[in-house]
Amino acid sequence: MWGLIRFLYKRQSVLIFILLEAVAFFLILNSNDFQRSRFLNSANYISGTIYKNYSAVLNYFRLVSINNDLVGENAKLRQNLLNQSQAVYRAELAGFAANSSEYMIRPAKVIRNSVNKQHNYITFNKGEKDGVQIDMGVFTSDGVVGVINHVSESYSTAISVLNLQWNISAKLKRNKYFGSLSWDGQDYQFAQLNEIPFHVEIEIGDTVVTSGYSFIFPEGLMLGIVEGFGKEGGDNFYSIHVKLSVDFKSLSYVEILENKKRPEIESLQKMNNDGKNMD
Repeated sequence: MWGLIRFLYKRQSVLIFILLEAVAFFLILNSNDFQRSRFLNSANYISGTIYKNYSAVLNYFRLVSINNDLVGENAKLRQNLLNQSQAVYRAELAGFAANSSEYMIRPAKVIRNSVNKQHNYITFNKGEKDGVQIDMGVFTSDGVVGVINHVSESYSTAISVLNLQWNISAKLKRNKYFGSLSWDGQDYQFAQLNEIPFHVEIEIGDTVVTSGYSFIFPEGLMLGIVEGFGKEGGDNFYSIHVKLSVDFKSLSYVEILENKKRPEIESLQKMNNDGKNMD
């Protein structure tokens, strides 16, 4: 206490000066409307700037939470759309209305990715505890990404479309002819559609989608666009160059696709001794 008193006593002249300045400032503001309005405007500007920057900092730290919420909502919406589209497709074939929740979608974040190897893989932040299993499909709003090949408790990896060891059953959307889409290990933006015979009509710009002939991906998911095609000697099939719809260098979030009817399909395939299937 005595220390504080001694401190104030030693600096009494400075404190008196500050007090007088404050009184003078107060008197100027109260007696001069112009000065008062300028002061209030300046104070409002300063406080507004402080609140704006404070809000910007808070919003920055909220971005991760907001982004995760949006990813989850997008996954739910896409799951509903996918189930509805498949129900409509089955209804058209059967001639009656159908209602099914055949697919479940789980959002995941890409934590590792490669595009410049011959065998590329992608790692996600979701694993067994999140319901992820081997042979689940991976896709985005742009199209197919790959298929899950390894799973741990909290993480999983997928064979990318950009992998020489994997191909996917695909078809030309316009005329329904199907073949297989595979990557040749060259440009990460392009793949090749194989096994399309010469008599099939093809045009540059044709859309290539999943055929639906597997338990991993439903029919109609985007794969790419025909960039070019030709006939090579000694072969009865086109050589078709496809621009992939997914930009594998900008992958950030994906959706992992579970086919709830997969056990039933696998059981039938084992009974028929189909062996190893495409996809």
